[in-house]
Amino acid sequence: MPPPEPAVSAVRSAVRRLLGSAEAAPFRGAPLAVACSGGADSLALAAAASHAARREGVAVHGLVVDHGLQAGSAGVAARAADQLRELGCSARVIAVEVGRGGGLEAAARRARYAALRAERPPGSLVLLGHTLDDQAETVLLGLGRGSGARSIAGMRPLDPPWARPFLGVRRATTEAACAALGLVPWQDPHNSDARFTRVRLRTEVLPLLEEVLQGGVREALARTARQLREDADALDELAAEVRERVESGGALDALALREVPGSLRRRVLRAWLLARGVPEITDEHLRAADALVADWRGQGGPALPGDFVLRRAHGTLQVEAAGRKPPDG
Repeated sequence: MPPPEPAVSAVRSAVRRLLGSAEAAPFRGAPLAVACSGGADSLALAAAASHAARREGVAVHGLVVDHGLQAGSAGVAARAADQLRELGCSARVIAVEVGRGGGLEAAARRARYAALRAERPPGSLVLLGHTLDDQAETVLLGLGRGSGARSIAGMRPLDPPWARPFLGVRRATTEAACAALGLVPWQDPHNSDARFTRVRLRTEVLPLLEEVLQGGVREALARTARQLREDADALDELAAEVRERVESGGALDALALREVPGSLRRRVLRAWLLARGVPEITDEHLRAADALVADWRGQGGPALPGDFVLRRAHGTLQVEAAGRKPPDG
């Protein structure tokens, strides 16, 4: 038997590498789920996952989410499911209702992830077809929005239940793999619709950067994301150790926390606020919270999303429902 085409070998190797990693060990032997839109990235992923699963003796479940946002979307989903079955996967189409909160792209993503999480087989990873190109776009979006290191660090290869084997694989490789395997990807009209921010990044911004910087920009952005993830993970571990020292009974010792460097202190505050139920913490919220520790002058605490308020009393920080006011001190 002749060896597979280079693109086919590349996508298969990417899937094997992630599934064989130490981080994926808890999921070894469990079935796999593959999110498939019918596009080149997800079809190539399904083919590679099916190949790996046959060698490991596990099942692959294809999950096709129909967002219902375009005419004929049900037919597109059905064709994707048919190709999944031809690859040896089971396939199920999941129809979702997409809201409008936060814009169409974000609403569709929320609906899709919720459906995939709910429908995946128990204990399985859900493989997603995000490529190196997608990672580069994500980093640029984070840079443009000033969302901090976490955003610029991009997507994680493994963030259970999500698994992204193709973050080191170019989109052109998945297209070539589909061609070599006789798969016919769906061309999503939204991928060329300039109303969407990612489309303009893909078709205007990144090509210009590649021209000005003489190539290699997508790879460099993905490399930057990997380096930032490693740094962020190390800082998060240190912050968790600090939080363990300064937290008691759901409150933080503001005096002890003040002695911690600002980058670690704000990570402690962010993790603590999220754990206390505060949603969607912005940099502005975080720095206002930090001022109660590092620049305390008797000021009141900031209002926080979810109808919470942060207060300092008797040298400790407490998250309170907005209407409750303990004595300051």
